[in-house]
This record gives sequence, structure tokens and C-alpha cells, in this order.
Amino acid sequence: MATSSSNPSARKPATTRKTPTAARTRKPAGTASTTTSTQPRTPVEQVQQIAERVVLVPVGASLLARENLGSTVRGLATKYSTRKGVERELKRFERRGVTARSRLERQVRRTRTKFERELRQRRTRVERTVKQNRRRLEREVRQVRKDLEKQSKSLTSNVEKFVTDAQERLNSVA
Repeated sequence: MATSSSNPSARKPATTRKTPTAARTRKPAGTASTTTSTQPRTPVEQVQQIAERVVLVPVGASLLARENLGSTVRGLATKYSTRKGVERELKRFERRGVTARSRLERQVRRTRTKFERELRQRRTRVERTVKQNRRRLEREVRQVRKDLEKQSKSLTSNVEKFVTDAQERLNSVA
């Protein structure tokens, strides 16, 4: 494909075109990187980096704590420097206290209601079971009484028959 030199916006073939990003990321084999790495290359540099961290971490933490403490003190001084500010904060604390109390009261009511409901359910269950057991027992007692009465009548009639037979035999022998 031929490109004309008079037209600067003419496109080159895609195979020869390189993007700036691709040119930066590709490196010919065997060439050293010209950019500096943050990772130490030698053991001495590694030890040096660790030593620096050991010193810098507590320093940075203490500076951050100091800044936070300073902003906290400034905030408190701003809030409580006037009577109006103190009253405003007291009202805020009171509102939070009222909110917490209301939340606790709702939770107590909910818990009490749940407990009472479970208690009623258990009581009803126990009463129902006792009633069923009482009916079953009464039914079985009636059945045993009927069976006993039948056996008693049968035994009575057998004894009367035995006595009658014995008297007849005694009378026939005499």
C-alpha cells in the first residue's frame, strides 16, 4: 500500500504501527530497565528499607494521633466554649438518652409480649394434654368397670350353678 507524502493524515498499515503504550511496555531481550524500581535489589538495600520502615511507621502513627487529638480538642473547645454550645450539647445528649430509653422500652415490651405468648401457648398445650389424658383414663376406667361387672356376673352365675349342682348331688346321695 503506497502512502502519499503530501497527505500527512494518510494511515500507515496496521502491522507497522506502534502505540506509545506498547512501545513503553515492550523491552528487547537482554536489556536492563532504565526506570528505577521501588524494590531493593541487594540484601543491604533490603535491610536498609526494613530499618527505615521500623523508624518511619511509629513516627507517622504518632503524627497522625497528634493531629487527631488536636482536632478533637479544637472540636470540644468549639462546642463547649459558650453557654449556648454547652446547652446545645446537653440537649443533644438528652435526646440520645431519650432515644436509647425508648428503644430499650420497646425491646422490653417485645420480649415480655413474646414471653407471655409462649407461656400461654405452653399452658394451653399442657391443659389440652391433661384433658385428653383424663378423658382417656375415664374411658379406660369405664371399660375396666364394665369388664369387671361382666366377669363378676359370670363368676356369680358360675358359683350359683356350682352351689346348686353340689346341693343336688348331696341331696341325691342322702
